[in-house]
Amino acid sequence: MRSPLTLQEPGQGSMLEPGARFLPPACARLHPAARRQEPASVNDHPLTSLAHGAKSLCWSRAPGHPGVQGDPRCPMDPSPGWLHGDLWLLGAEVKASMFQTLYSYFWWERLWLPANLTWADLEDRDGRVYAKASDLYITIPLAFLFLIVRHLFETYVATPLAGLLNVKEKIRLKATPNAVLEKFYAATTKHPKQADVEMLSKKSGCTVRQVERWFRRRRNQDRPSLLKKFREASWRFTFYLIAFIAGMAVIVDKPWFYDLREVWKGYPIQSMLPSQYWYYMIELSFYWSLLFSIASDVKRKDFKEQIIHHVATIILISFSWFANYIRAGTLIMALHDSSDYLLESAKMFNYAGWRNTCNNIFIVFAAVFIVTRLVILPFWIMHCTVVYPLDLYPAFFGYYFFNFMMAVLQSLHIFWAYLIIRMAQKFITGKVVEDERSDREETDNSEEEEEVVKNGPLSNGHPVLNNNHRKND
Repeated sequence: MRSPLTLQEPGQGSMLEPGARFLPPACARLHPAARRQEPASVNDHPLTSLAHGAKSLCWSRAPGHPGVQGDPRCPMDPSPGWLHGDLWLLGAEVKASMFQTLYSYFWWERLWLPANLTWADLEDRDGRVYAKASDLYITIPLAFLFLIVRHLFETYVATPLAGLLNVKEKIRLKATPNAVLEKFYAATTKHPKQADVEMLSKKSGCTVRQVERWFRRRRNQDRPSLLKKFREASWRFTFYLIAFIAGMAVIVDKPWFYDLREVWKGYPIQSMLPSQYWYYMIELSFYWSLLFSIASDVKRKDFKEQIIHHVATIILISFSWFANYIRAGTLIMALHDSSDYLLESAKMFNYAGWRNTCNNIFIVFAAVFIVTRLVILPFWIMHCTVVYPLDLYPAFFGYYFFNFMMAVLQSLHIFWAYLIIRMAQKFITGKVVEDERSDREETDNSEEEEEVVKNGPLSNGHPVLNNNHRKND
């Protein structure tokens, strides 16, 4: 059986008769008399199939049909140009129909809400206010506002603070201009092997030792300055501290802060509070700003993990807002902010060379991170989001999706906990405490050049020392 969207040729059992001419849908809508489905001439342009989503095909019978006066898209005789214009209009209609279909599926109640509930149940009424997807539109302009505030903060607050704490920038020697080495550095690798060094030595006319020194200095040029690191840490410390205090103020007087079963009491018919609204908007806007600025921020070894974390956090915050998981969302955000400001403050004192202060704060941070991220989050919060909802309604897509994203975040927490434990082990054994995610700045001096001969090229970099400890982010 032929598809109803396929035009049959005349004389083969078709209802179409010879002598009809194709009329654009737009013209047919203006001409009700032209809505009859009638045949196409074998001399007309071939249209064998229409894309899914087209509403109808309109035909006009008699030769010389006047069309629609004043409409240049309906000429007396079809032409390739006229047909192309009509197909463009048809394509636009198909795209609009596809978009409408995707939109309908995206907001299908069964994806976001438990069974027997619809979006109509979450409409504002009787003094109750519920979260709406349109509320989150404001987070994008707020994210750019955060970037502006950050720039002002780093310029007029963090930079003078760095001067007060005696954050000094180490003088870096610049690599001498060399087109051959620069091309290899940019296109191939920043860490050439021994064979590459010898090859580059012949091409550039430099000795092997000069090539090695050039790559060390060139890599150091690309590393962020100590002042840049301090300013970034200062901004994040300030936000996380304020966000943690604000988050605790939002949830500390709520019954679900003390009894997690209260999180789901009456769900999803739970009215939104103004404090919850602003807590969500500010947190989501801040994470958007982090995602927008991640390309220009200090890059560490966990750069990919940071991107995954920011994206997962944005998805979780947004989804919890759509599905009215607001009570659970506020608990999760406050839990994360409880340790982040400690890490950023430890970095600040590390850059300033305050060894003992940095180490003491790091111990507190490690303890808080492990307790909140590896104990409270999986065994209290995730237990609350996985087990308790099933006492009230059957599992649905939103339930699985939310807990899957929580599992993604928990995986990242385990990865970072591994790095923290490694640093804590070095501290306990009397070794240096440093951020395992950071690259070490390389130096070149006479002693280091001797190490090149002994240990091989590019294995001799070591971190800069400051007050007998490594001053690394």
